[in-house]
Amino acid sequence: MAQALRPNTVGGLFATDGKPHPVQDTLLVVTLVLGITSFITAQFDFLHLLSSWTGLVGILAGAYGQWISETTRERFGLIVGLGASGVGFFLGMAHGGLFGV
Repeated sequence: MAQALRPNTVGGLFATDGKPHPVQDTLLVVTLVLGITSFITAQFDFLHLLSSWTGLVGILAGAYGQWISETTRERFGLIVGLGASGVGFFLGMAHGGLFGV
């Protein structure tokens, strides 16, 4: 009787194809850290410089990560980081912008 074979995805947290993706994983972690930092600091008016700059860099890193990503898990994490970076960026811009106006 023929059995369906399932790929072993236990090896890596982000690599569902079994191959290492160090650049994509690094961009994923950077985007998530910048997104969380931007989102949290955007809740305070006086931290608008930090939230707007980390949000902008997080958006750029996440966009490049999306462009070169190879697995669905990487793309999912990048979208979460991009969303947090975008919210933090726009709130930082609303509170005073990139240059502290």
